[in-house]
Amino acid sequence: MTATWDPTAPGVLRLPSGRLIRGRGLRHPLPEGPTPAFALYLLGKEPPAVAWETRWLRWPDFRLPTDREATSAALREALERSREERVEVACGGGQGRTGTALACMAVLDGVPSGEAVAYVREHYARRAVETPWQKRFVRRFG
Repeated sequence: MTATWDPTAPGVLRLPSGRLIRGRGLRHPLPEGPTPAFALYLLGKEPPAVAWETRWLRWPDFRLPTDREATSAALREALERSREERVEVACGGGQGRTGTALACMAVLDGVPSGEAVAYVREHYARRAVETPWQKRFVRRFG
């Protein structure tokens, strides 16, 4: 079993189940400390290679993912892997797409879809989920 994140570290979201997922912006330096075992990258173009396992979802900035089925499957995989592995979810800035993905993962973890954006804003970043269509995506996710 791989260790999980430090729950007090910046950007680490604790879900109701106790699972920990780190959100971050790829335009910022890699945080100090352990690296992820698995990362889900939400970008309009393929991310640069890293030393850990990754999945890439084509998800343009300020928009929604281009493949909703693949997005649902990837978010479910990331949530499941967070049970025993350090999982990171990241986009360019770490707010809109990352916040949206984390809110969807919160829904999968039992947070009602109408409360998931508020949950992520309270426990991850107050500006998470930036656009009305991202909020609507979370409300309809499940």
